[in-house]
This record gives sequence, structure tokens and C-alpha cells, in this order.
Amino acid sequence: MKKIKDLKIGDDAPDFELSNKDGKLFGLSDFKNKKVAIYFYPKDNTLGCTRQACNLRDNFSILK
Repeated sequence: MKKIKDLKIGDDAPDFELSNKDGKLFGLSDFKNKKVAIYFYPKDNTLGCTRQACNLRDNFSILK
């Protein structure tokens, strides 16, 4: 499996698991053959990440 730092633009994202707000695990593979956007940011509660998140929210219709 590729390490995340070894990914290049255009590479498939590696499968990973996270827990949702209810503690239920889900993985990227759960979205196979579906469109999904993954949003990464460097640090919580900073002006940059807040602006990026708001931009995604405000332009969600374009992203769809």
C-alpha cells in the first residue's frame, strides 16, 4: 500500500477507515462507484481551514 505522502495527483486514494460521529466505522471502500470528496486541512480552528470549509459549503452545488 502506498503511504499517503507518496501519492501523486491522479493516484487513487488508498482505502482507510474512520469513525463517524456515532462511533460507527466506515471506509473509503464503502463509497466505491460513488462520487466522494475528501477534504484535508493542516490544522483545526484556523482561518485558512475555516475559509476552505466555507468555500466547499458555499459552492457545493458546483462541486456536485
